[in-house]
Amino acid sequence: MRIVVTGAAGFIGSRFAEMLVESAQHDGDEVLILDALTYSGRRENLTKVLESSRVSFLEGSITDPAVTDRALEGADAVVHLAAESHVDRSITGARVFFETNVVGTQNLLESARRAGVSRFVHVSTDEVYGTIPEGSWREDHILEPNSPYSSSKAGSDLVALAYHRTFGMHVNVTRCSNNYGPRQFPEKVIPLFVSNLIDGHKVPLYGDGGNIRDWLHVDDHCRGILAVLDGGGAGEIYNIGGGTELTNRDLTTRILELMDSDESSIEPVADRLGHDRRYSVDWSKIHDELGYSPQVDFAEGLAATVQWYRDNESWWRPLKGA
Repeated sequence: MRIVVTGAAGFIGSRFAEMLVESAQHDGDEVLILDALTYSGRRENLTKVLESSRVSFLEGSITDPAVTDRALEGADAVVHLAAESHVDRSITGARVFFETNVVGTQNLLESARRAGVSRFVHVSTDEVYGTIPEGSWREDHILEPNSPYSSSKAGSDLVALAYHRTFGMHVNVTRCSNNYGPRQFPEKVIPLFVSNLIDGHKVPLYGDGGNIRDWLHVDDHCRGILAVLDGGGAGEIYNIGGGTELTNRDLTTRILELMDSDESSIEPVADRLGHDRRYSVDWSKIHDELGYSPQVDFAEGLAATVQWYRDNESWWRPLKGA
């Protein structure tokens, strides 16, 4: 089997590529990594996985048909993680989000269709649902995105599902909650706060800090994606959740404690434009159908993640401000 993984030089993609190569289910499979190596995609993230003789790397953009046709020639499956993903950047410069996330996804799907790819897993986000004051979203909930980023991902979801319905492609869409773990780009909240505290700076907390997110360790997310790749039903959507809901202030307090700091290190800042108040996915479907459950305890996972950034300044320091 030949599997193409897009965006695998990034945070989630690089960990997924490692777990795919380590998976007994995929022992012997060939893996091609396709990545444009933009600001958040780093070849250094691939050091471990590229040691395998079964893994090859192609630098290029999913928006380029010549690149995607070349990458998907002879492919059996695609796991599509390449995306622009930072909400703040989408507010200050939205166009690239639609070019990459919508046009790029359509181009990749078209190359996959021409190549006769048998499975296509499109990795998305819970942010496409909007905001929910109570309860949790099931996969059939209406899409109500509120940021340029989430609307571009909602568009890419719809394109992927349209290729299933129109062309009969075996497409799956996964929608995950907030990821954390090693090698996450330091624009995201956990590595941003940890690196700021290491440097003696304050941590910027949006608004009243009451926005609620469900936290999912990257390893658990990748286990969920693997489960969908191996057993997802054609045309099905699967939420992947972590089961730990925290306000941003609660998360900040936990990080401060792990960093031997206190609330004097918090700097309140104006709230993000259009800031969704609460996300919460119902992940009973992937549990019941594919046997997925998160395995990483949040307290342990957060402590290990904070320690990773303490121990790997050489990885994140060149990226601060990028």
